[in-house]
Amino acid sequence: MFVPPQYREPDGSWMVDLMRRNPLALCVTNGGAQEGPFATHLPVIRDPDTTGDWADDLAGARLLGHMNLRNPHWGALRDGQSVLLVFTGPHAYVSPTVYEKTPAAPTWDFTAVHVHGTVEKIASSHDVLNVVKSTVRAFERDLGMGWDMTESEEYFHQLLPGVGAFRIAVTGAEGMFKLSQEQQPHVRERVRDAFAQRPCGRHRETAELMARLPVTDGEPVSA
Repeated sequence: MFVPPQYREPDGSWMVDLMRRNPLALCVTNGGAQEGPFATHLPVIRDPDTTGDWADDLAGARLLGHMNLRNPHWGALRDGQSVLLVFTGPHAYVSPTVYEKTPAAPTWDFTAVHVHGTVEKIASSHDVLNVVKSTVRAFERDLGMGWDMTESEEYFHQLLPGVGAFRIAVTGAEGMFKLSQEQQPHVRERVRDAFAQRPCGRHRETAELMARLPVTDGEPVSA
């Protein structure tokens, strides 16, 4: 992913936070000449068995995911294969009316993280179940309402024959946080305020990220 210097995240915690808040990733791997690339949207979490802080580029981290065994993508996955995970965060269209200046051009503010790594299929049904349960715990903690899965674990066992789980060893990542940094501070503030006043949650989340940015003078770059 091409990331102009001014759109890079202030530190690696921005990427980790985006992935945690937006865990539905697009998993992309190469297929054969006749198949083309495979792409599947699936939930991804940090491996709970890992400890310590992640590096700024996430290298050395481990992630867990799972997909339907009937998905041809699963059949095409090979241990050691390179994989790309695309996480998309808050994003919003910027109308030139917000700039209150001419000349001007519209653009799209957006946030995304691309994670590179290698895949390892998980063979043990016990370990596959642990991936599913770990995923539930992570999402109920961060995004849910504290649901207790205890009474549904037998149902999980019934679903298990259709689930394929895998582990990804992260080799690196890059984040794109395009939040009107190319504009002068007073113009960027108008964009942020316009987003914050919109009823759409995506716009408000973009405004919240803009409020966290260090205050710098904008320098024009290609959109």
